[in-house]
Amino acid sequence: MSVRRPGKNGGRGTLIAAAAALLATFALPLTLPGVASAEVSPTAGGHAASPAADRAPARGNAYMGMGVLSHDGTGHAPVARREAAVTQTEGVDVSSHQGSVNWSALKGSGVKWAYVKATEGNYYKSTTFNQQYTGSYKAGLIRGSYHFATPDVSSGANQAEYFVAHGGAWSKDGKTLPGVLDIEWNPYGASCYGLSKSAMVAWIKDFTTTYKARTGRDAVIYTATNWWKQCTGNYGGFAKTNPLWVARYDSSPKPLPAGWGFQTIWQYTSTGATVGDHDKFNGAMDRLRALANG
Repeated sequence: MSVRRPGKNGGRGTLIAAAAALLATFALPLTLPGVASAEVSPTAGGHAASPAADRAPARGNAYMGMGVLSHDGTGHAPVARREAAVTQTEGVDVSSHQGSVNWSALKGSGVKWAYVKATEGNYYKSTTFNQQYTGSYKAGLIRGSYHFATPDVSSGANQAEYFVAHGGAWSKDGKTLPGVLDIEWNPYGASCYGLSKSAMVAWIKDFTTTYKARTGRDAVIYTATNWWKQCTGNYGGFAKTNPLWVARYDSSPKPLPAGWGFQTIWQYTSTGATVGDHDKFNGAMDRLRALANG
């Protein structure tokens, strides 16, 4: 083992070591991943990303059901029962993560309808929206669009207006489903976006009221029961007006959020054929067309 001896050279070594440590201290913030981006707001007037920004996706990358597996997990696959009282009609939901979708293959497999991500917050329109929305229509599917809510960025009314202006409008053509409010775990930070339960309910009301005023339709609400309980206090007041789309990767969609006696749509898996996310509309084609027609 080498032994350090006091003297002139030892003092110089001490000074060099101290200088190196000081330089390393100044350099540290420049080498930590995510430090610079953690303080960048996604939009004017918006909020900064969470402190865990190095692990969070970039704004705009959220998609329907993004937090379901990590928070709720997955159970058994749905079991087809011949005695089922209501026919279930297969559908899918897609975003930019699916890219160019093979709609003809989906239709050939029995898929009858699709929802396409249009917007997120008040700062992002999906780069694949036009292709996916038009492509599904040309393939003969009934389709609609959805909005991924980020209530920490702006008001519900502001995001409803943004959604309608960037793909969320509705027309009574028998091929266009009402828009969807996707409200679920925050992929960028705190699960409930920093809102209290009452403030979250107020935000959702702001969005749905504005959306109906702009389109004449009540928005479908997509959520997961556990998130709904955690972030709205299991509020039951939307059940009379807004159809429920529940996310649960198990053999049954239940339990449902308070107020809703049944789900209109059930997202039952994230690992289905071709695109991953597959869903069941709770009714036959005539009821799906009725939802489209309003």
